[in-house]
This record gives sequence, structure tokens and C-alpha cells, in this order.
Amino acid sequence: MSNKVIIRHVNEVSPVDCPCGKSTRIITKKDNPAISVHCTQIRDAESHYHKKSTEIYYILEGKGTMLLEDNSIDLKPGLCIHIPPEIRHRVLGDIKTLVIAVPAFDAGDEFFD
Repeated sequence: MSNKVIIRHVNEVSPVDCPCGKSTRIITKKDNPAISVHCTQIRDAESHYHKKSTEIYYILEGKGTMLLEDNSIDLKPGLCIHIPPEIRHRVLGDIKTLVIAVPAFDAGDEFFD
């Protein structure tokens, strides 16, 4: 576990393409393997799940629908969703969300249908 303070503005990080859209990875596994923080613009994401990571989605902007296994959730700013490991999920629509992953996001822990 890292014991250093990390201070980084979202504008200091370049977005990268990801299966969900564009992700600005503010705090990553390289910073601290315990947690990651991404600001992600999602447009019609692919269905996927993680075997290890729990994710928290906090919706910042936009509207859409999140499919969680067989459930459908209407998305709007201010909504917070806790997604445990092994739960298939995807967003349909166009949203901007803060994604917090514990442990930190690892592309090797992302599995697609």
C-alpha cells in the first residue's frame, strides 16, 4: 500500500480509448494498487464484468440506462451505483461518470460477453 498523497487535476491527464468510450484515469494502479479513480465518458458500452474489482459509478452528466445482469436502471446525474465483482454491466446512452474501483482497475480483470 502506498503512503504518498496523490494530488492530480483531471485536466492533467489525457483521456484514453476504452471499451466504454473515453476514460481519464486520474488515479491508477501505478499510483496505488488499492484503488483507482477514472472519469469516463461512456457511450453504449460493451457488456462486461470484473472478477476482482468492485466498482462505484457516480453519474456526473447525461442520461442513459445501466444494465446490471437482468436489471435495468435509469441513469441521471447524482445517482451512485455499487457494482460487486462478477456482476455483468453495461451502459446504454451517453453519460459522464466517476468510476472508483477497489482494488484498482486492471485491464486483465475485465471480461466481455
